[in-house]
Amino acid sequence: MAEPAHRSRATVTLISAVAATGGLLFGFDTGVISGALPFLRDHWRLASGQIEWLTTAVLVGAVLGSLLSGRVTDVLGRKKVMFATAVVFLAGAIWTGLAGSSVSLGLGRVVVGFAIGIASFATPLYIAEIAPTRNRGALVSLNQLMITIGILVSYAADYAFADNANLESWRYMFLAGAVPAIVLLVGMLFLPESPRWLIAQGREAEGRAVLERVEDPDLVEEAVRRVREDAAAESRYGNAWTEILQPWLRPPLLIAVFIFFFQQFSGINTIIYYSPIIFQKAGFTSNAAAILPSVIVGTVNVLFTFVSIALLDRLGRRPLYLVGFSGLIVALVSLGLSFEFQARLGEATKWATVGSMLLFCAFFAMSLGPLGWLIISEVFPLRIRGIGASIGSLSHWLWNALIAFNFLTIMNALGPARTFWLFAAVGVVGVVWGYYNIPETKGHTLEQVEEHWMKGGRPREL
Repeated sequence: MAEPAHRSRATVTLISAVAATGGLLFGFDTGVISGALPFLRDHWRLASGQIEWLTTAVLVGAVLGSLLSGRVTDVLGRKKVMFATAVVFLAGAIWTGLAGSSVSLGLGRVVVGFAIGIASFATPLYIAEIAPTRNRGALVSLNQLMITIGILVSYAADYAFADNANLESWRYMFLAGAVPAIVLLVGMLFLPESPRWLIAQGREAEGRAVLERVEDPDLVEEAVRRVREDAAAESRYGNAWTEILQPWLRPPLLIAVFIFFFQQFSGINTIIYYSPIIFQKAGFTSNAAAILPSVIVGTVNVLFTFVSIALLDRLGRRPLYLVGFSGLIVALVSLGLSFEFQARLGEATKWATVGSMLLFCAFFAMSLGPLGWLIISEVFPLRIRGIGASIGSLSHWLWNALIAFNFLTIMNALGPARTFWLFAAVGVVGVVWGYYNIPETKGHTLEQVEEHWMKGGRPREL
């Protein structure tokens, strides 16, 4: 039995790694705009409002994609949707790289965002449904890790192609996204369909064949039975949107919306999207020089995501949320102080800014980064988990777009220091909210979580 089990582990790890390229593309296409913005600004002489539009365009597409993701993946299947998403990612990379105007670039970014919105839902769903029971959590977490790696790769590509003598070097930054898109496109040709989706469609023989490749042999029959039960439950309740509005499900619904509110209003994506502009304000003069610190920030983001994966099932969700968010507040206050005393600090402002942003990313990657997606996958009953996850995903992109579209306007009005202190103030509210509303799901089965809500239990009592 050891050898077949070893083969199944290797098979499912390879399948998950290829599928998680969707997460890498998610990270790459949200992060690549960061290093391109200074060149785009100078190339087309863009105003702050135009820069905000180019940054937010991808989020507009992501909102549209997330609205359709649940229904599309249920009708067409996970594999077909991910293959189609890879095609859109590839087309978007070529479109944005060859764009002849800021309007064309913005429209291309909307198309890429549409793919991101679908991938942010379909990728973890596909991995969760194909992963064996024993290590589903670790394999699903691979998607979050790949998102952070995608952000780092985008920063590295930005730095590699940045050329102060060529204002159109931004084109190569966007075109680099074609490489992982091709990897996903080709890889999906060889990956199986989700066994859960196949069985739900009445194609049990095909679904069983997939499970025999990826699941422990002793657990195949049990897995088929559970998939049948899950599919039957979803067929009864899957379209019952009114179910999620029941009073006993109000706590998980509010958690799904507000955990992403505080995640986005911590300011994380302003750093991902605008870090070179922030670094230029701190004293890094050239466009290329302002990108290098972003690469360091991206590296810290990846490294501390590994830390988070190691700690989530040891320390639990609540401690990581409360400690991590508190650390974010300290980092934001420090970042604001760097700009407030820029005249006195002089050259040291640059390094105080870099240090504060590294601290910020470390605490974020340990806490709010993975916790949002993990918790919304744990707090909803099975029969409405897809709907609940869709609402969480939609709220993520809506809050993301709202803050990204207004960041430069806010920073120009308040100044960098007060802008980051505003984020810190929101963070204080987020810590208080989390103390009362973040449940500790570590060590509890999903059925136990559902039973807790049905009894009228409060989140912090779990």
